[in-house]
Amino acid sequence: MRVRVYSPAKSAAQSGRARSGQWFVEPEGESPRVREPIMGWMSAADSYSSLKGKLKFPSAEDAIAFVRGKGWEVILTDPAQPRPDPKSYMDNFRPVRPEDEELPIRS
Repeated sequence: MRVRVYSPAKSAAQSGRARSGQWFVEPEGESPRVREPIMGWMSAADSYSSLKGKLKFPSAEDAIAFVRGKGWEVILTDPAQPRPDPKSYMDNFRPVRPEDEELPIRS
């Protein structure tokens, strides 16, 4: 079985970095989800589909050690790092607005 180990990016409504260091183990679905004929609920043949977002680890090394201990294949996804765009309060009062200037090329 293949599982994905990742650290989610913070949401747009989040301003702090409180729980940003957590790592999650999420199994990749191997069986398709089907609708139950009696109740109409969605279900899958594998029981690992219910683990989505439930296995949390404090570091990537702990998560990888857990996955390899189970004999599963690891797909490690690096976390997206926010790139701060530095702004100055004085830019509000400049005669030429920053939007009108040529933007430097970032690498």
